[in-house]
Amino acid sequence: MQASALDGVGAASAKPRTVLRLLLLPLVIFAGMGLSVEAGLLGPLGVQVGHLWATLSIFGVGSAILFLLLLFSGRQKGPALTDLPRWQLIGGFLGPMYVVVLTLATPHIGIAMTMIAILSGQVGKSVLIDHFGWFGTARKRVNAERWIALALIMVALVLIARG
Repeated sequence: MQASALDGVGAASAKPRTVLRLLLLPLVIFAGMGLSVEAGLLGPLGVQVGHLWATLSIFGVGSAILFLLLLFSGRQKGPALTDLPRWQLIGGFLGPMYVVVLTLATPHIGIAMTMIAILSGQVGKSVLIDHFGWFGTARKRVNAERWIALALIMVALVLIARG
């Protein structure tokens, strides 16, 4: 793996970064699998109790778990929300909106279609964020491989929609 001039990391740390990436990749794939399970749970829950109540219940359970993790993880610096740029708190809006859409869409278009549509949106926007270095991320220019990957995801979206 080559260190870029943008991240200021020398060759000495290239091996630990490669190992970390190899360890994180299966974890991220597993988390993605969890999103499919979540969609499968949220769709029927939304039909039974209402989409907003389903979303609130999921975030309530998640908040309780996060609270317990914080409680038992030792002393940590608390958030200084007043010191943060307001745009960094947009995720507090985007997360619930994502879950509401997931809850609404899954019963109508199915889990596979919902997930591939979400994936196409995530990868498409991620390529732009990487390319332009938005939100303080390191810039990674869009190359032919990234365009091909995005095109293949769009082909998968069409094939699943037709299937």
